[in-house]
Order: sequence, then C-alpha cells, then structure tokens
Amino acid sequence: MSHELKTGGDRGYLRIATEEAFATREQIDCYLRMVKEGSADKGVTSLWGFYARSPSERATTILERLLDLGEQRLRHMDETGIDRAVLALTAPGAQPLTDLEEARGLARRANDYLAGHVAAHQDRYIGMTTVAPQDPVWSAGEILRGARELNFKGVQINSHTQGEYLDHPKFDPIFRALTETGQPLYIHPSSPPDAMIGPMLEAGLDGAVFGFGVEVGLHLLRLITSGIFDRYPDLQIMVGHMGEALPFWIYRIDYMHQATVRSQRYACLRPLKKTILEYLRSNVLITTSGMAWEPAIRFTQQVVGEDRVMYAMDYPYQFHADEVRTHDNLDIPLATKKKLMQSNAERWFRL
Repeated sequence: MSHELKTGGDRGYLRIATEEAFATREQIDCYLRMVKEGSADKGVTSLWGFYARSPSERATTILERLLDLGEQRLRHMDETGIDRAVLALTAPGAQPLTDLEEARGLARRANDYLAGHVAAHQDRYIGMTTVAPQDPVWSAGEILRGARELNFKGVQINSHTQGEYLDHPKFDPIFRALTETGQPLYIHPSSPPDAMIGPMLEAGLDGAVFGFGVEVGLHLLRLITSGIFDRYPDLQIMVGHMGEALPFWIYRIDYMHQATVRSQRYACLRPLKKTILEYLRSNVLITTSGMAWEPAIRFTQQVVGEDRVMYAMDYPYQFHADEVRTHDNLDIPLATKKKLMQSNAERWFRL
C-alpha cells in the first residue's frame, strides 16, 4: 500500500482536502470560560472540556495543530501530498455563544484572521465563511462579505445552534444570501444538543464516534423534508463523513418518508417535488472526511453519483498518511479518481 506522497499532481490529479479545521485562541478561551462558569451546554463541556484542558497526547497535539495556520500545517500538507486545503473554523464556531455581540465579533475576527492566511498562501489555502446563526440577518451580511471581500468560497455552519435547526423560517436570510452568492453551505458536525445527547454521553458516544454523524444526518433530513430544495432549487449543501450515513439508509428513508406523507401523520411532512434520493443526487455534496474506506467510498459514488463525492482528510482530528494512500489506491478509473480528489472540489467551490 505504501507509496511516496507528493504534491503537484504526479499521480494524475491534485489532492484538495475539503474539510479541514482551524481554531483561534479567542475561540478556545471562550469555550474554556463557558465550561468554567457552567454556561456551556453538555456537548461543549464534553468536547472542549477535553480538547482544551486534557493533558493527553491526542488533545494537546490536536489543539496545537488547530491553532497553527503556518509552517507546521503546510509541512503536514506537503508530507501527505495535500495540494490545497479548504479551511473552516472548528466546531462549534461562534454558535454556542448567547451574547450576540460576542458571537458576531468572534465570527468576524475569525474570518478576518483566516482571510489573511488565505491571502498569504493563495496556492494552498481556501477559506469558508464562519457565521453566527443566532443572528440570521447579520450572518447573511457576513456571507456576502466573505464572498465579495474576503475571497471565501463557501460557508460552514456547525449543525444546530443552541438546539435550533436551519429548517426554522427564522434562518431564511442565510439561505437567501447563499443563493445570492451561489456558494455551497457545509453543515459540519457539532455535539448533539442537550435534548438529544444524554444516552450518547453516558456511553461515551456523543462525539465523532457516533453522535456527530447522527445529529448532522438528522439536520440534513430536516432541511430536505422541510422543502428547502424546492424553495431554493440551486442550493448545494455539503456534508462530510460519507454523507453522515444517509446514503446507506436512503432506501428505507425514502420508503418511510413517502408512506408517512401519504398517511398525513405529521402536518410538517408535506409532498415534495422529488424523492429524498433525488435531492441527494441534485443538491447534496458528500466528502470522505474520516471515512477512508474503499467499500463506503465506491458505494456512495454509486448512490449519489461520482460528481458529488469529494476527498477530505479531516485535519487535524484524523491525520494519517495511509488514509491518503487509500484514496490513491482506489480501484476506480483515473478520471473518476481525479473528480474525487480534485475536479469536483474545483467545480463546487468555483476554484
């Protein structure tokens, strides 16, 4: 399996990693303060009570790498053959903050900080806008600023915002701004809200091991079944981790959704213009972050189409050179592999 990893396209394609995280010191200090004073929810307490305070090697290494947008990150990209990285503020961003002014300030300063590094390394870094969905109107304006002034190529929202989901009508300004800019929305995992996290937390399954995927899969389904793509047919929503399992469940999801709509069991479930699978094939983009597993990658390409699956590393949370090699060694045509590793990202992020 081993081969040398180089940048520059020596295998017939560049490698563009599409879900890569960074942090600001202000952000981490904010989480530490919230945990200390008891204002953080259970998810933030579990996640950042560990990564920002634990002396374990995993926690200290990841925190160090999150805070670095300089020499170390670029060296790690070189060592694993990553030509370009799509960067976004690590979860949960500004979304747990209850003080709107603080949330807006944290997000805006993070965007300015990232924009400076993207400008300094235009050949390596691609930025995504951070918002504070607690203030949807301000967030819409920040999306426009990110696209028009900061040269960012997409927007990341870390799933729920204090237990609220983007299918609520109050968040519509965000979708109008996305439509105006033509940029994709990346829904990144966050720890489940307090109303959902209990059984996961008591079993140690609230984070990336399970809780993240379940919660984001729920979020995307809520958006689809609310009719978001009927209202905004050109909207593109990205999710990572092989679609947060939805491609693997889609047959049953579609069957039961249609049966439930016909039965008129829930007033909130109304007929849609397409099946959920059809929306996955027209409006949802999937990255391989954290899922360097050939059967899953090939299955997902088969389900949603090879134009809708993109490579991601999930740096620094999952940083393994052999996972890059797994993608290089996929038993698929070179043209399909180039789409996966390079040209799909170029197309959907408009690089």
